[in-house]
Amino acid sequence: MASWDRNTIILLDLVKQPENARCADCGAPVIFTSKLDPDWASYKLGVFVCLNCSGTHRDLTDVSRVKSIRLDNWEDDLVEFMRRNGNAVAKAQYEKSVPAFYYRPQQHDCVVLRDQWIRAKYARQEFTGKNGHLQKAYSSAGFCDGTLWKKGKNKRQFQKRRFVLSQDDFTLRYFIKEDSKVAKAIISVRNMNAVFQPEKVGHQNGLQITYMTEDRTRNLFVYHENGQEIVNWFNAVRAVRYAYLRKALAPANDSELMPLLTTRSLKEGYMEKTGPMQWEPFKRRWFVLCSVDRKLLYFKTPMELEQRDWIKAFQQVIAQPLLPQHYSIEANMKRKKS
Repeated sequence: MASWDRNTIILLDLVKQPENARCADCGAPVIFTSKLDPDWASYKLGVFVCLNCSGTHRDLTDVSRVKSIRLDNWEDDLVEFMRRNGNAVAKAQYEKSVPAFYYRPQQHDCVVLRDQWIRAKYARQEFTGKNGHLQKAYSSAGFCDGTLWKKGKNKRQFQKRRFVLSQDDFTLRYFIKEDSKVAKAIISVRNMNAVFQPEKVGHQNGLQITYMTEDRTRNLFVYHENGQEIVNWFNAVRAVRYAYLRKALAPANDSELMPLLTTRSLKEGYMEKTGPMQWEPFKRRWFVLCSVDRKLLYFKTPMELEQRDWIKAFQQVIAQPLLPQHYSIEANMKRKKS
């Protein structure tokens, strides 16, 4: 058997191992459905990755080099390196000290999240525990002061605004001018959520910040030209939310808090809605179904393309057991009504 064929068989056996069967960076399955599917590995880092994440690895030529397991020729020494390492070994090294609040991207997350996660791990080595200044920066991640492009309420144009996020009073402020002393808005992180929405914002680094004010849901649509900066803002929001929830829901543990930091909606799309009176006509509204806080929200302004399977999405939410925080929210609502 030729060396090429033998090494391909060895690599295919390695990628079938549980720790290597999913992408080292986003968790997507690396197992392929046909012999024509590409399959990738970084022979400088010793990790198996999916097709999407391999694109970022190709840009990091100083720290990562990618080959296809079946389409490229693998030398014996490279195969031995992959055998000694693998995803589990790399995770222990490059994810040794990831902060609890830091978001680890999943398979279907947007490009900027996956791209910056890979760069943070391997290129900047932010989580190896060896760079003290980086750990110090994460310890103060609950404060962020900088400029973001914000979508205007009326003109719908994006304008630069100064934002200040503070863990001291659990607020996010934004200012019309850089030197403004009075904030245009002061937003509590209590009911705040942040989620990347490139399509809605119209920018690959678009971030949607949702919050409650006067019992109404509001949205801020922002972006930053630099991918690292907007991901830092996203994780800063998570850091402040983490600090707030640790106090508000004590003694809840991290496994209970992590799903509450930031969350994507389970379902979004158009439905027809009528008012409380039977004679009122139906109007088209954009609905958002949230699984974590068990809320159904609707807006007048269209935000995205129509989606299907609403009934299935409702059933998924209803089937989930109520958590302690849900009973707390219900009790607060009853007190307000009484």
